[in-house]
Amino acid sequence: MANSKIRVAIFGGSGYGGSELLRILLAHPSAEIVIVTANEHAGKPVGAVHKNLFGLTKMIFDTAPEDLSSLDVDVAFFALPHGQALSLVPQLPSKTKVIDLSGDFRLDDAGIFKEFYKLDHAGAIQSEFVYGLTETNREAIRSAHYIANPGCFATATLLALSPMVKSGLLTGKIVVDAKTGSSGSGAKPAANTHHPQRMNSFYAYKPFTHQHVPEIEQHLHQVGDFENELIFMTHSLPVSRGIFASCYLETSVNLTNEDIGNIYESFYQEAFFVRMVDGSPDINWVKTTNFCDIASYTNGKQIVVFSAIDNLVKGAAGQAVQNMNLMFGIDETTGLRMMGTNP
Repeated sequence: MANSKIRVAIFGGSGYGGSELLRILLAHPSAEIVIVTANEHAGKPVGAVHKNLFGLTKMIFDTAPEDLSSLDVDVAFFALPHGQALSLVPQLPSKTKVIDLSGDFRLDDAGIFKEFYKLDHAGAIQSEFVYGLTETNREAIRSAHYIANPGCFATATLLALSPMVKSGLLTGKIVVDAKTGSSGSGAKPAANTHHPQRMNSFYAYKPFTHQHVPEIEQHLHQVGDFENELIFMTHSLPVSRGIFASCYLETSVNLTNEDIGNIYESFYQEAFFVRMVDGSPDINWVKTTNFCDIASYTNGKQIVVFSAIDNLVKGAAGQAVQNMNLMFGIDETTGLRMMGTNP
């Protein structure tokens, strides 16, 4: 791709994930969006639906082509509700690379997938998907043809836990207390997820049943010798963007804050988008960016690790573009060095 741009298709461009893909890829120096679909907005200008893009593109939303086998693109992003990519991805030309932002291809076990998503696996193509957590799976992503982009909660949690799991020093339970903003529920309001309901409220949801739990456990088994019990709880924050995860761990030996810091600095020494911060991460400083901010502390054998991401960028579209960059042999930070706002 050194002498030409990456030809891109976006399926599902009207939601928050699709909007962020457009925002990032329209300014990406190595990408050209060939088609963006949104069946309910077909025929409308992109800038009329996503007002933040008004005047920045003349693109029009299309309906999804009936015959995907003739689609001439290098990579297709799927930012559709769970279940829709399962039937669409197998229809694409064999040369087209795929990055799916839904949960359709994240879980290897068909039974667990059925339990959490109430759907059946796509068949043989499922085994070809590589899990797209860039910082832990970089080399596999480089040579991948199909990417299952991680969930937003999974991204924040896995980036917080992976260095300690890799260290082999953990013992006992791992407790994760994770909180998210209302944009994580999608662009269409529902009774309990609509922002006016959430803006002055705080509550837990999906205790012990969140679909990102098996995804987190599956990947931690790939990162290291993970035999710990994971307790994972999710909460609704009265903000629109951002995820904050507090992870409570216990080690088999006494460690200092310097020891923990060295473990994280070593693990993420090649990771531009992971920043080790003093004090606490703050979702304000990662909003609209592809960064994950992490802080860690210990009092000996007990450890707490905090992480913060933008659920729509590092937790979705930004990470997807980061994976695209790797798949096409360009610097993984290309088009993603977005600065946050203050505040």
